[in-house]
Amino acid sequence: MPVEITWWGHATCTVEDSDTRVLTDPLFTRRLAHLRRRRGALPPPDARRADVALVSHLHADHLHVPSLGRLAPGTRLLVPRGAPGAVPGLRRLTHLELREMAPGDETRAGDLVIRAVPAEHDGRRLPFGPHRSPALGYVVEGEARTYFAGDTGLFESMAKEVGPIEVALLPVGGWGPYLGEGHLDAGRAAQALARLAPRCAIPVHYGTYWPIGMDAVRPHEFHAPGEEFVRLAARWAPDVTVHRLTHGESVRPAVAP
Repeated sequence: MPVEITWWGHATCTVEDSDTRVLTDPLFTRRLAHLRRRRGALPPPDARRADVALVSHLHADHLHVPSLGRLAPGTRLLVPRGAPGAVPGLRRLTHLELREMAPGDETRAGDLVIRAVPAEHDGRRLPFGPHRSPALGYVVEGEARTYFAGDTGLFESMAKEVGPIEVALLPVGGWGPYLGEGHLDAGRAAQALARLAPRCAIPVHYGTYWPIGMDAVRPHEFHAPGEEFVRLAARWAPDVTVHRLTHGESVRPAVAP
């Protein structure tokens, strides 16, 4: 079966590879604290179907306990090391098979090998708690090697840590009018693409959630990152095919050598 990737919005994607379904940073809610979903319907119930779910870091828009609670019993859940201590709600998800991961750790899921890689991002459970868990990306290796970056900034050893890949799921925006350190905007994501040199890329983490009452504050930061990434990727990494998906849209990227 060809590799197929679906973007559900924000950082939530399904990667189907080698008859195994991998779900990234599940977020199935219309509202989260001061954020509301402004674009795209909520993912349908089928989006919750997964063999393994990946959590990149402890921020509530990536580790959302109610969304994880909707996963089917027996779903494997990979989280950063120390996450159950920092987020007590995780310990109540006894229907899931939880494993803590640190950079360099690997685990198998069906015919896939999933490897945790470093990310440059604040891994704490904000707005409180010590920095007890690393922020992670993941490389899912089967018929293709797919890199899910989670949230990260651009860092010098990125290409070395990630290794050779065919597909890159890269964040290109955020959920507010400003991006601080430890994030990729469209320009930095295009530079990351040049370093990583995959065959194709899919921009994620933009155009989904936005702070309530801030619709008129720098609205281009909500609407534009995907298109801006396509434009800048053509400059920085012209050999990489970019698939800009709409919410719920799937693509079968060409990954054969």
